[in-house]
Amino acid sequence: MAKPFPNTMDFAGWNAPSRIECDIYDLVTEGAVPDEINGSWYRSIPDPQYSPMLGDDTFLSGDGMVSLFRFENGHVDFKMRYIKTERWKAERAARRSLYGKYRNPFTDDPSVQGKPRNVNNTTPIYHAGKLLALKEDSHAMELDPHTLETIGEWDYDGKLKSQTMTAHTRLAPDSGDLYFFGYEAGGLATKDVSFCVADKKGNLTREEWFEAPYVALMHDFAVTREQVIFPVFPITADLNRMKAGGHHWVFEQDKESFVGILPRDAHVKHMRWFRGPARSSFHFMNAFSEGNRVHMYFGVSKVPPFPFMQEASGIHLRPDQVRIGFVRWTFDLSKPGDTWEETIIGPSGDMPRTAIKDQMTDFDIGYYQTFDPRNAPQNGPPPIAGPVGAGFNTIVRMEVKTGKYTTLGLGPTVTVQEHIHIPSKRPGHEGYLAFVCDMHDQQLSEVAIVEAEHIEKGPIARIKVPFRLRVQVHGNWVPSEELAIL
Repeated sequence: MAKPFPNTMDFAGWNAPSRIECDIYDLVTEGAVPDEINGSWYRSIPDPQYSPMLGDDTFLSGDGMVSLFRFENGHVDFKMRYIKTERWKAERAARRSLYGKYRNPFTDDPSVQGKPRNVNNTTPIYHAGKLLALKEDSHAMELDPHTLETIGEWDYDGKLKSQTMTAHTRLAPDSGDLYFFGYEAGGLATKDVSFCVADKKGNLTREEWFEAPYVALMHDFAVTREQVIFPVFPITADLNRMKAGGHHWVFEQDKESFVGILPRDAHVKHMRWFRGPARSSFHFMNAFSEGNRVHMYFGVSKVPPFPFMQEASGIHLRPDQVRIGFVRWTFDLSKPGDTWEETIIGPSGDMPRTAIKDQMTDFDIGYYQTFDPRNAPQNGPPPIAGPVGAGFNTIVRMEVKTGKYTTLGLGPTVTVQEHIHIPSKRPGHEGYLAFVCDMHDQQLSEVAIVEAEHIEKGPIARIKVPFRLRVQVHGNWVPSEELAIL
């Protein structure tokens, strides 16, 4: 008999594991999905098969589950499957959890010591005809883009020497090249970082290694047409701590943050490092170069927002004391020195997006999510959804040059999962945002479709899912013309 899951934030309420693999044909829809929305929306969800071996764990440790919303001529079908990693297979055979602390192999059951422990639960991407499931502690896993069945590990036909591939890649809209990196590339708790490029046909054309200032959790990066930007924040790893059974990640507030900037076509030996106070950020909206100045847009915090990281680091702050705001960091490459200029342009938040066509270039519009107390229950705590605690409850559309923004909240019992941007074929139309809504008062999920330029008007379509969808990490949209539908 499978053991019950712990009654903790990461495993109870909306965060309770789902463990559902399914196919649902033609989801019920209120309103109308525009006919021009045709394609596939892939989502990655951590969803553990079994209760944690050590009694508790972080939400982020769950087995990888990928779901697919397939949009076609106003209809939406749904599919969800586990990624059959070696870890998933070993635990399925044993009918129990065999892996210990998050990203600490020294705490695993002896039966799986030295064996792969990847879950690939963070980001699905589609490039050069392959659907890849990513998590930054391993290589990608390839999935069938139509059935979601697992094909196997993907390492660019053995050419990728890095042991890891980041959860966040950057696609160049002009060339179709995929930019990515891997930290701890040389193994557990190494300072090695690999910088890689795959061309539009999926051939690995570049892999160069450099050392970060310290071993850091480098979840995301940014690319402009001229530069590559590697932020390094002091969420650090220590091999001896892990061997003693401790946490992989600890936030060291006495360390500086670093940002490495590399000319896109230059060797990594030409990296220029900037430095500043300890900060934390996991996702970057966009970056672009303006002459010798490089601008990067994102939400920044004083410390990591994840409770398990704060606990491991001895940090005791209220949620409202953690975040700083949505900012622009500007680096002047024409001047000596190693500091940057910070401008706060909006309320704090995360999960930032732009239209794909705007990536790496000067842009005007971006979207992200925030927690707005005005959209939360006025009596009682906010709904818990996801690995941070209180779920985001508000979508933000920001005009990044002026800081003008509009917002959308859907009520005090609704939290929102990460949105995607779906481009429109109509001239002058800004496209659409789609996101899963957690309907906490009903224990059901639905997908909301809004016009990106007019989010304040609310959903034009609400697609009903007949059960609760555990909170995804990230997702991506693939237009039908890029994906040959069988």
